[in-house]
Amino acid sequence: MLKIAIIGAGAISSAHIQSYLQFQDRCQIVALCDLYTEKAEEKKQQFGLDSAKVVKDYKELLEDGIDIVSVCMPPYFHAPVSIDFMNAGSHVLVEKPMAASLEECDAMIEAAVKNGKILSVVAQNRFTNPLMKLKSVLDSGLAGNILHAQVDSFWWRGHCYYDLWWRGTWEKEGGGCTLNHAVHHIDALLWMMGRPTQVQAFMSNVAHDNAEVEDLSIAMLKFPNGALGQITSSVVHHGEEQQMIFQGQKARVSAPWKLTASSSMQNGFPKKDEELEQQITQLYNELPDLAYKGHAAQIDNVLRAIETGGPVLIDGVSGRSTLELITSIYKSASTGELVQLPLAKDDPFYTAEGLKQHVTHFYEKSGHVENFATQQITIGTSLETK
Repeated sequence: MLKIAIIGAGAISSAHIQSYLQFQDRCQIVALCDLYTEKAEEKKQQFGLDSAKVVKDYKELLEDGIDIVSVCMPPYFHAPVSIDFMNAGSHVLVEKPMAASLEECDAMIEAAVKNGKILSVVAQNRFTNPLMKLKSVLDSGLAGNILHAQVDSFWWRGHCYYDLWWRGTWEKEGGGCTLNHAVHHIDALLWMMGRPTQVQAFMSNVAHDNAEVEDLSIAMLKFPNGALGQITSSVVHHGEEQQMIFQGQKARVSAPWKLTASSSMQNGFPKKDEELEQQITQLYNELPDLAYKGHAAQIDNVLRAIETGGPVLIDGVSGRSTLELITSIYKSASTGELVQLPLAKDDPFYTAEGLKQHVTHFYEKSGHVENFATQQITIGTSLETK
């Protein structure tokens, strides 16, 4: 029976707790930790975790033989907490974004390798039927080489969203919507397309003058094979209509699922390729649904990796790649440069301190609240077919 600790009892911790409780024959939550212990006590009562210990300082748990920790804290805590637990012999599942800087990502990966521990970064959107099936369709090659990718990571957050004490600051949150919302779709894009070689970006803060960070960004990408991509990251889009569209040489596929295949008439104009559409549709429909979805599926993946010695789908290297692309967007948008990837260790944006010094600060936080009265959150659309 694997022993689980939840580090951070904010809103997202509920998704972790609910997911672990689906596997009570394999693991048990034995500890909850939060700077505000009343929040941890609330989770303990809410989920009936009667035997779980509640602590204020995570270091009290380092000698407790914890098998897996879920790190659900603000991003600037991710690296030190994860490294301390891996050094103490625990596997780590850390919420997105992986860390506040590429330097911290590298330190986390080094700790995982040194201690022989699993480091997995939460990207629960991969563990959904729409994205799993879309990935399989792209990998089949039926759509042809991908020529253009479009990512619309549209979210909406009210002005008071950034009143929370750690949000909206480059130091504590590490960024705005590009880092903390579009991270899910950027992870999926890299999973499907690989790393681009060039990034040109713009960002702005158009509706949240209580935050240092951006609430809207647009990035243009160029991939090694010449394909182009575009990413719009936002917390100002009403309706939160999110989508990922891939234009192949032979067909267009997307999540939410939509398929169009074209062939050429003698004059070069398009006509529907019904045979290819039927072939791709058959492949898509025959792909099995996932046994679990979202956080539960990723936690199952981590548990299985521990039990079998196999790999996790999303490791530290994958999490770092996502942060590298996001960092390159911030660099381009702040400097006006066309950024080349990969980013070098001597790049000014490689460290958290360097990023804070060089990134655009839109506004200063004039005040803050310690906690919100409600813990209710939304975690985006499912990308299911509309």
